[in-house]
Amino acid sequence: MEFIGNLWRANTPLFMLIAGLIVVTPFIVFYVKKALKEHPKGLIPAALSNMGERFGYYIMNAVLSLFICSKFGVPDKTAGIMFAIFYFLIYVLSLPGGIIADRTKNYKRTIITGLIVMAVGYCILSIPVFSGHGFSWVMVLTMLALLIIACGNGLFKGNLQAVVGQLYDDFEAEEAKKGPEALAKAKEKRDTGFQIFYVFINVGGVVAPFIAPIIRNWWLKSHNMIYNADLPKLCHDFVANSDTMKPEAVANLTELVAKQPELATQGVDMAQFCDNYITVFNTGVHFAFIASVAAMLISLTIFLCTKKGLPNPVKKESVSTADHEKALDNMSREEREALAKDVKQRMAGLYAVLGVCVFFWFAFHQNGESLAFFARDFIQNDAIPPEIMQCINPFFVIILTPIIMWLFASLTRKGREVSTPRKIALGMAIAACAYIFLVALSAMNGYDSPEAYNGSVPLGIKEGPWALIVTYFFLTVAELFISPLGLSFVSKIAPKHIQGICQGLWLSATAIGNLLILLGPYLYNGMPKLWMCWLVFAAICLVAMGVMFGMLKWLEKITSGKQ
Repeated sequence: MEFIGNLWRANTPLFMLIAGLIVVTPFIVFYVKKALKEHPKGLIPAALSNMGERFGYYIMNAVLSLFICSKFGVPDKTAGIMFAIFYFLIYVLSLPGGIIADRTKNYKRTIITGLIVMAVGYCILSIPVFSGHGFSWVMVLTMLALLIIACGNGLFKGNLQAVVGQLYDDFEAEEAKKGPEALAKAKEKRDTGFQIFYVFINVGGVVAPFIAPIIRNWWLKSHNMIYNADLPKLCHDFVANSDTMKPEAVANLTELVAKQPELATQGVDMAQFCDNYITVFNTGVHFAFIASVAAMLISLTIFLCTKKGLPNPVKKESVSTADHEKALDNMSREEREALAKDVKQRMAGLYAVLGVCVFFWFAFHQNGESLAFFARDFIQNDAIPPEIMQCINPFFVIILTPIIMWLFASLTRKGREVSTPRKIALGMAIAACAYIFLVALSAMNGYDSPEAYNGSVPLGIKEGPWALIVTYFFLTVAELFISPLGLSFVSKIAPKHIQGICQGLWLSATAIGNLLILLGPYLYNGMPKLWMCWLVFAAICLVAMGVMFGMLKWLEKITSGKQ
């Protein structure tokens, strides 16, 4: 039994990865069979191309904020700002990426270019160069690599989704030839098709967070060192401020170093060990980014091999200005006023929902900010590194998507269909439950601000991984109520002549929410008690929920066209 226990502790990430793949495989087989039987043939190749790219992206994204802290020794707040700006650019650059594809009329070439550009960015990120503590030319190089990745993602992300949309446009056109009933059934497939596409995105998200910890821990072990989440920060503090470092922090550092294998510390002074540990620790993470490069190349290969079977989206012909003015001239004054009122009402409803969703993304994407730091500081991570916790959300997406789909379909069959605005409001309530749970957990355990623990939270007060599993369960259910349904709401409410602009507004709202996540580390480290931080997030979600429920009847009228 002791041998099995030691084997588990030494290889926990690998065993968890294998177990996760075993559990997820039946669901993937289900989605593939469903797609092959009922959906356009190009859906699976497009989904696989996207899955490869997302796999490479989530390898980097799962460790990014923690990597910035461990490599450069910067505070959580600084890492949070860099992460939030990067996350903002990922979404906002999809707008110029879409404009480029639309103007060149070559979506496939734009997608290919995006994959190549991202591969270049990951190549730069994988170079293990160091220049000491804090801001330096290496940090500038890291920011440049992230900017390149964001630009490549902007060329890739929205345009592949446009290709998938064109698949269903063509599919519906073919089915329309068979009659109205066949067309109606074909239109029902679009939402399910995008949900399947969304699931494949999250397959990459389940597997990817394991890669960096496995490679990093292997690299540490090869240098006769062992992983500890607290050591990089303490080592940076000692190297940069050994004379002014608090005695409690020095004691914590000495205790953790003593647990390292004897060969790594024997005859080596503390400063030399700290510098060496930081270098080895982060070199392992750099090597993990090579897997991101490989993922981009695999995704590129899949797309190149299957692109002939994918359509070329074209910009739909719009009504000419003269025809539009003629149509307006033929309207009575009352009809024109009614049309203007309708457009105004629709846009007002759209802005209202976008404003609510900004705060959802602000709360949800704390998985890369305050929740990542919480996993590092307050969750037992000697066997399960905090980066691996990032796999919980995509794992739940894969498992829960068919359940949520069945629930909504069942309610519709019983004549109790839940409107899209109501689902979004319920999603905000469910997101609040995640943070209410953390408020209760942190209050019961008496957690202070992380700054109060001098770089190392005592093991005795840390919680098990179950705490994050519960948190991500609530956040994932909220995501499934809001993210795909938000897109559906936009398509329903957007005036027909500006649907593209309205979809761009949705992406922009997401980008703003992603930018606001930089406030997370300030709340996480700035509140005297940790429960106060989570209470702020819970309150934001509850206020957004209340606003959404307050607008519910109005939004349902706009969505149904009964104004």
